[in-house]
Amino acid sequence: MATDVTPPRVVVVCENPETVDGLQAYLVGVGIGAHSTRTLDATTSIPERTTAVVVFPDEFRGHDVLERISALRGRRPRLLLLVITRDPQRFAAALKSDKNGSAWLVLPKPAFGWTIVDAIRLHADTNSA
Repeated sequence: MATDVTPPRVVVVCENPETVDGLQAYLVGVGIGAHSTRTLDATTSIPERTTAVVVFPDEFRGHDVLERISALRGRRPRLLLLVITRDPQRFAAALKSDKNGSAWLVLPKPAFGWTIVDAIRLHADTNSA
């Protein structure tokens, strides 16, 4: 018996156009719905059916990124937050103070597309069961 499975939906947040366009194309190519933005402002209005947000924080001001990530985690604890950075310890330490059981993963740059896809699919499968 076949079941209707909604593919994961992802928002990619990064200022670098090549990174945003490349990752979005990769995600779409493997069957994941993807939207991208080059501004942190988008983290305040993530669509409800979004499975994950992939943030490349290194291009944004550090304080703004940490505030936005913390606020997003507080509003949407079931949303997977993937942070891809040159400084994983900095973000891992900030995210460790999780009190609401939110899902997050900090990956060092460079992160391969299949690693990102695997994390998204695992999260989507875990939360749809």
